[in-house]
Order: sequence, then C-alpha cells, then structure tokens
Amino acid sequence: MNIHNVSLSISAVSPKQYPDTKFPEIAFAGRSNVGKSSFINRLLNRKSLARTSSKPGKTATINFYNVDDSLHLVDLPGYGYAQVSKEEKKKWGTMIETYLSSREQLRCTALLVDARHKPTQDDINMLGWIRNAQGFALVFATKCDKIAKTKLSEHLDEIYYTLELGDDDIMIPFSAETGLGLDDAWEAIKELTGLQES
Repeated sequence: MNIHNVSLSISAVSPKQYPDTKFPEIAFAGRSNVGKSSFINRLLNRKSLARTSSKPGKTATINFYNVDDSLHLVDLPGYGYAQVSKEEKKKWGTMIETYLSSREQLRCTALLVDARHKPTQDDINMLGWIRNAQGFALVFATKCDKIAKTKLSEHLDEIYYTLELGDDDIMIPFSAETGLGLDDAWEAIKELTGLQES
C-alpha cells in the first residue's frame, strides 16, 4: 500500500466531534493491550502516530487517523481492563456502541485478538455485536511473532473455533514487529472500503 500522508484527525468522545468527512472508515476493536496502536502504526508505516503504552486502558477516546484524505482508520477504546472503574467502563461502552451503531461512513469493524491467548467472553460478545451489524467477521490475530512457528497454527485454530468463525469470515495472522499479515490486511481493507490505491 502506497501511503503519502497520514495524520490524527481528532480524538472524539461524542458524535458531534466525529470528523465531517465522507470517506469510508474501518474501525478496530479489541481488548486493552491487544496491540491496536502498534497494529495501526504498522499499517501506516509510522513509528508512533498511534500512541502505544505498556499500561492497558490508555486509549479512552475514539481516534480517527486520516489516510491520504481517502480513508479513516478508527481506533476504538480497548475493553476488558479490570482496573478501570465500572463507571468508566460503562462510559467507554456507550461511546463505542454509539459510534458503531450510528456512523454512516463505517464500512467494517475488525476485531483484534492476541494470538497467544484464547479469546475471552468479552471478545466473543464483541464479535457477536460486529457480526449482527455487518454479517461477517474480520479478525486480526496480533502478536504472532511472540509464538513459536511450530505452535502458531494451534493458536490460530483455537481462536477460529472459540470465535466460531465460518466460511464468510476472514482471519489474518498479524505481527506489528515483523510485518506478517500486512499485505493481507491492506487487501482486506481496500476490498471492504472500496479504497483505490493512489
């Protein structure tokens, strides 16, 4: 993917703050610390556009990343972080649900799961919501570089069966460190958003 200009359009907490643009959006959901920021940085070939943190629960806004004035990558707050208050969790949940259910420009929501671990009930619930909204699942299994190559297919199978993925669903193994899955990720994004490469 040939990318020229990328920038953070806005960090929003409510619909009135969403960018007033017409180009398509693809959103990324996942547990806190699943690697969404690293994933986005790798997609965009930038070191630190999306701020990464070793401390989960840092992303408390919906972050819109403008790609060549033709696409927004949307980073949603992570879920499932135990040390966030119930009130904060509820606020984030409402923020995510409002965006996913009301944003006309949204073409697809992808779920990110950590390939090292079996998907949690939160992941299963999130995927159910996504599937109801768009009819299929796009799943990125992150941090694949942290698993021995001989064990990777075993881990991917566990994700596939736990999330009950089927023929209409897409699962892409990914590593922000090595670039595994990068081309496949962009192919999926282009197909789902109708993005034309410049």
